[in-house]
Amino acid sequence: MGIQIGPMHVRRSGFIAATPERVWEEFTSFERLDAWFSRGHQLEVYEPKLGGRVRLSGEFEGEKLYFGGEIVVYEPGHELTFYEDWESEPGAHPQLITIRLTPLYDGCHVELFHHGYERLGADAADELEGHELGWHGRHIQALRGVVEET
Repeated sequence: MGIQIGPMHVRRSGFIAATPERVWEEFTSFERLDAWFSRGHQLEVYEPKLGGRVRLSGEFEGEKLYFGGEIVVYEPGHELTFYEDWESEPGAHPQLITIRLTPLYDGCHVELFHHGYERLGADAADELEGHELGWHGRHIQALRGVVEET
């Protein structure tokens, strides 16, 4: 069930007043994921299946850069995990993004993890700190807005 999250990770979470199955509907197509996940970066490709791809882009110091990778966990109603690797430096920073849905009370606890820093060795602490400062709760807030308004 899902991928193991190591001790070095960024975690953001929130509660959505809907079942995990309803929340998962927002993971089933490019258009639906794009409606809430493109916050601070742009969704370019989303192939919602095991072995599919996620490709994102963002402006960094005036340059448009691309990142993403293969979907390694696609468990409807429970978890989406994909590699987060920079196309300009393939293999240099291969972390993972996991979004996990857990039933809670009459709704769903949503957790977003950016993890896999342990693989970076001596650079792990600096990378983690940088990403910790960069991630906000805006993705989960946007997902809540989409789900609870429909």
